[in-house]
Amino acid sequence: MTRLKERIKGLIGAAGPIPVSEYMALCLFDPEEGYYTTREPFGAAGDFITAPEISQMFGELVAVWLYQAWQGAGRPLPATFAEIGPGRGTLMKDMLRTWSRLDPALVAEASFAMIETSPRLAEIQKQMLAGQNVALAWHQSLDTLPPQPLFIVCNELFDAVPIRQFVYVGAGWRERVVGLDAADELRFFAGAGSVDPALLPPDAANAPQGAIVEVAPARSALMAQVAERIAGRGGAGLFIDYGHLQRGIGDTFQALRRHEREDVLANPGEADLTAHVDFAALADIARAHGLDVQLSTQGEFLLGMGLLERAGTLGADADAETRQVISDAVERLAGPDAMGDLFKVMKVLPAAKAA
Repeated sequence: MTRLKERIKGLIGAAGPIPVSEYMALCLFDPEEGYYTTREPFGAAGDFITAPEISQMFGELVAVWLYQAWQGAGRPLPATFAEIGPGRGTLMKDMLRTWSRLDPALVAEASFAMIETSPRLAEIQKQMLAGQNVALAWHQSLDTLPPQPLFIVCNELFDAVPIRQFVYVGAGWRERVVGLDAADELRFFAGAGSVDPALLPPDAANAPQGAIVEVAPARSALMAQVAERIAGRGGAGLFIDYGHLQRGIGDTFQALRRHEREDVLANPGEADLTAHVDFAALADIARAHGLDVQLSTQGEFLLGMGLLERAGTLGADADAETRQVISDAVERLAGPDAMGDLFKVMKVLPAAKAA
């Protein structure tokens, strides 16, 4: 049993069951034993591999999209190019290299921001980006960014933001909670209180017994903050994650450890806990701020940005082994049976400036 599991069981034993959102937050962000505060989750030696770690092509094409959005906005300067939830810093490193080639003057005059709440990950990012000759700063939130146009990317962040779950039992919906069973083990239960119908999808009334609905107030709050910033100061946003484009009913709460799925209650603090992102809900928030939103799969986005052409350029003078690595990366990033369909992309731009 993990130390965090012992603490959670003690907490539940003393105060009663806790909501899924609280359990997820403890597992991921507990200051002493949370997953993201105690370990290096990224890469082959970790628990998962993100798109920037698969190939430089991903970061290059994201950089091109943000650059085009900046051009479409009239090339404003000063401006901030930012990444929120930057992982190890690989994506920003690839983007800075790309922008340096596209427009050295932009890199010299713009400011660049890493928005990271984990001091441990911030140190890893600083090592990754050491020696970059740019105005690069670290922030813990959007609030401290300079008041200027913001061009921001968010890759695989929203899936780790804690969710609430509601389960349909008896004649109504109840919040799903984590409690202790008769054997003193962690188990899911239906909470006692009723649920505000406004939190539920339109078709919730027709759900079968045991159906689960997920909502993510913290995701919505972060999206609203970004949207307000772009609407008020100008800029653009690119949001990439695995999830769904249409609202639905179902349990997507999952744990990943050493690249394998496991029980979400098995090893608190030692597995990555995630849930699929409801892009329709995020899009509604951006549109409510008067912004234009375009949704697609990751495969559609990358292929539309020139993934195959970039792969051809990279492989033109390479040996057979390197060309195979590039080909495998293309398939993994954009293939329908890999990340291509599972991952979705949301482009956010000021109205009438869609690209």
